[in-house]
This record gives sequence, C-alpha cells and structure tokens, in this order.
Amino acid sequence: MADNPRAQRLAKQIQTIVASAIEREIKDPRLELVTVTDTRVTGDLHDATVYYTVRGRDINDEPDYDQAAEALHRARGQIRKIVGDQLNVRFTPTIAFERDTVPESSAHMEELLNRARARDEELAKLREHATPAGESDPYKRPGDAAAE
Repeated sequence: MADNPRAQRLAKQIQTIVASAIEREIKDPRLELVTVTDTRVTGDLHDATVYYTVRGRDINDEPDYDQAAEALHRARGQIRKIVGDQLNVRFTPTIAFERDTVPESSAHMEELLNRARARDEELAKLREHATPAGESDPYKRPGDAAAE
C-alpha cells in the first residue's frame, strides 16, 4: 500500500512547526535537549505521531526521558494550537509524542558488529598457523596400500 503523499507533506510541515515551537515558543527547560526526528500522519490526516530523542547535557550524562515525556505531554495542547495556527487545513491533527529508539538500536547493532569483527580477526589469527587434523589428504585413492 502506497503512502498518502498529502499525509507525507503534512507530516513534514508538522515536524518543522513542532521543532521550531519546542525551540522558540515553549518555555520549559526540560525541552532544551529534545530533538524532533520524524513525524507520521495517518491517511485520514486526523492523527500525527511526533518522534523525538533526548540528549544528555554532556557525554557522560544520561538523558532524562521521563522528564522530557512529561514536558511534551503537558505542552501537547499548546503545540497543537501552534500547529493549527500555521497549517492551512480544516482539521488540526491530534498530536502524540513517542520516543525514537532508532539511535539506541543502531548503537546496539554497531556494538554487535564490532564484537563480530573482533571475533573474526581472532579466528583468522588462530587459523594462520593451524594444521589439519589427521592426514593432509584424507581421501582414499585406488592403488594406495591403505585402500586395499
């Protein structure tokens, strides 16, 4: 089933509006480190899901997902009002926020791939000086003394 092109255009507009609203208009310090990554709109244009990620304050700091989710939940009505004012549609879609887990999933996959590469290198080093178990040519040929 092909995606609705109008829904895709509307999703892109909503993503831009929500990102700028979080950055410039919503005065909640818990939203400073929130980044809007994607938006999906249903085919009937009535529901929009906004995906977001949360950064930590520095490299060693763990992001506070619960605080960001609470802040987005509280600002949902204000954000929908801003989206409705800037869109030229008859019905302003309801907005739901969902945390984007793609960065964590890709980081986990990278870790697994790095472990697999390290294991492959380890096995290649072990294989360099390996000799086959038993004879070098394990096949019996006619005329060999052992074959008769």
